[in-house]
Amino acid sequence: MANSTLTQFVKEALEKGQDRSGIRTALVDAGWRPQEVDDALAAYSDVAFPIAVPKPAVYLSAREAFFYLLFFILLGVVAFNLGSLLFALIDTVIPDVLEKESYRASALDRQIRGAISGLVVGTPLFLWLARILLKARHENPALQRSRIRKWLIYISLVIAGIVLVGDAISLVYSFLNGELTWRFTLKSLVVAGIAGSIFGYFITHAERDEANGI
Repeated sequence: MANSTLTQFVKEALEKGQDRSGIRTALVDAGWRPQEVDDALAAYSDVAFPIAVPKPAVYLSAREAFFYLLFFILLGVVAFNLGSLLFALIDTVIPDVLEKESYRASALDRQIRGAISGLVVGTPLFLWLARILLKARHENPALQRSRIRKWLIYISLVIAGIVLVGDAISLVYSFLNGELTWRFTLKSLVVAGIAGSIFGYFITHAERDEANGI
């Protein structure tokens, strides 16, 4: 973030009709770092107007970072437990013949209980937090320019993309290895469905932000 004294100087110089390149040269010669000067100049739009026109500032606060981090953590909790529950249901319908019946039943019972517990706790919290963040963005347009939101969206896209690619590779490898079964195929579809939904949702938001210049 540019120094307030530097930003004020740039604002006054622009309002007096000084050229941007001349302002930059004068400040660099005075000892300011070029990056500091560029940041200060970038804070104002290059439009014809009697006074300096500020650009929309990137929004970032500790409170907002906390809520968005919690939102994405809860998204991971919900996605993981939903996948775990669907995996357990697939294993119940199409059991592994090599596993002992008693061991399989006990393991699946624990897996189902754990997944349901995670969904019962995580899903309401996730939906509640999503509603709060959506309402906050509608009431305060500055939140649309949230830096932490943008970073977490792209991190989620990277993770979802890696999961999708890994899932596809596993499916093709099993097919070429002659080990492709209905059980494995259904689990691959579950992973693709969850990761694909997350990827599609966030890529839509990312493209919308880019289109709006956010």
